[in-house]
Amino acid sequence: MNGSLTKLTRRTTLGLIGAAMTVPAQARARLSYDLKPKQVADGIWMLEGSTEYFSMENGGDIVNCAIIEGSDGLTVVDTGPSLRYGQAMLDALTNLSGKPVTTVINTHHHPDHFFGNQVFTDVPIRALSQTGALAAEQGEDFSDNMYRILGDWMRGTEVVPPTQSLPAGEIVLGGRKLNVLPLSGHTEADLALMDVETGTVIAGDLAFLDRAPTTPSADLDKWRESLTAITDLDPSAVIPGHGPFDPSLRSLTQTRAYLDWIEETLVDAADQGFDMVEVMELPIPDEFAGFGAQPEEYHRSVSHLFPGIEAEALPLLD
Repeated sequence: MNGSLTKLTRRTTLGLIGAAMTVPAQARARLSYDLKPKQVADGIWMLEGSTEYFSMENGGDIVNCAIIEGSDGLTVVDTGPSLRYGQAMLDALTNLSGKPVTTVINTHHHPDHFFGNQVFTDVPIRALSQTGALAAEQGEDFSDNMYRILGDWMRGTEVVPPTQSLPAGEIVLGGRKLNVLPLSGHTEADLALMDVETGTVIAGDLAFLDRAPTTPSADLDKWRESLTAITDLDPSAVIPGHGPFDPSLRSLTQTRAYLDWIEETLVDAADQGFDMVEVMELPIPDEFAGFGAQPEEYHRSVSHLFPGIEAEALPLLD
């Protein structure tokens, strides 16, 4: 049996059959996204996702995407978790300004940010070069997991990595000047964009607001360096990867505080000889306990980060 048939069978087993058994009747009836672009600055719109984790109820609509209008067309930043989402996004943009989408940008390679790409293959899909490589390398594994979690919401979705790289510094896309910042920390390659006209920063998943940050690919030191780099731009506002529009810049300080707490907690637990189960049971401070996707994201971060921290803390035995 060839690879494509094997993969289709696996997705059918994990996703489509499971969805028919577990998805609530109301969600089964609609299986559609109600995407409503919200204008947050002059010529900039945001599609705001839920602060929850992926579920059959939300269809994976947990990500923020942005649209930037230039004199020549629209630049779409991130395309959501599925083919169905990408189609809904395109429908929502049809009446936005009367201008066509001329460029798509992916901020990083996590699936909720680029799995709608296949709707936009008639325009350049751009990212940092390393993001394209990571999307191609890990995309199929991400896809299997997304089909398992979201089932029929994912029907027809295929992995379409970005194909064109973005240079650092100021560029003009669609007739609008943007400052491209190649950063890292949330993943190995994280792109942030600053709109020169309004000072708005589209931060991708380098910034979260009132939602627990995700850490499966994280380097905490580099992530904090990236937060400093964005802060040093003195932006007028931030569109975080998850959470509401942020003219207060609280997403930058809040994300940093959460990363500091996670690292300090796990290092202290390793020094005290706690095992992973004990670390999972530690209380989350009130400052972070009310975030979206808690305590699930805390537990996931323990599983992502604690083994490495524990290995550094444990003495070497001959």
